[in-house]
Amino acid sequence: MVNIGAETHETIRLSPSLKNTLLLINCIVLSIGHCGGPLVTRLYFIHGGKRVWLSSCLLTAGWPFILIIFIATFCFRRATISNYKSKVFNIKPRLFLASAFIGILTGVDDYIYAYGVARLPVSTVALIIASQLAFTAGFAYLLVKQKFSSFSVNAVVLLTIGSGVLALHTSSDRPDGESKREYVLGFVMTLGAAALYGFILPLIELTYQKAKQVIDYQLVMEFQMVMCLFATLFCIVGMLINNDFEL
Repeated sequence: MVNIGAETHETIRLSPSLKNTLLLINCIVLSIGHCGGPLVTRLYFIHGGKRVWLSSCLLTAGWPFILIIFIATFCFRRATISNYKSKVFNIKPRLFLASAFIGILTGVDDYIYAYGVARLPVSTVALIIASQLAFTAGFAYLLVKQKFSSFSVNAVVLLTIGSGVLALHTSSDRPDGESKREYVLGFVMTLGAAALYGFILPLIELTYQKAKQVIDYQLVMEFQMVMCLFATLFCIVGMLINNDFEL
């Protein structure tokens, strides 16, 4: 059992099997979303879809499912910790505001990413998004002083060169009926999405470092839920302005 002080954030020592299970679940969900998301989005645009704000909203609209994790975690804590009196949500206002701000940035990233998917084939989008590693490495070095290794430098250089080569052949995989201007704009927007998300990831790490809270699994999930909530709200506002709710 864990003793809980009046002003301390309680923690639980998870067993290796539980940690591996949580990690496996996260990997599976991430793989499904990362692989299936662009395909479904592109399929929508191929079959006549025009609403980019709607597509961007769907990228983070699944945040309510995190509540299932909260309920399971809360029940686990109540069963494990004696005299458990903590709140369901442990995120403090300081961290909440930071996650809300990052969520708005994520909403912007969702939109420009969806715009790129609307103009480019999925294969091209995947190659451009791969350059995100270079942006992540650069911003990680600037924000959290992440050190480079020979492997990370090699990966960054190869992916950056690959994206550059792709940019030199912008007409080779242009969809039928799409102008070169639209294709190039989609390319630029997708590259911008990779750059912005490359900035968001180190910013999240920096926020954790400045949080002044114990960063455990539940708090990370709370942070993710708030971030996705505000990203979705940002896109909903865009949908309202763009009259996407009208039939």
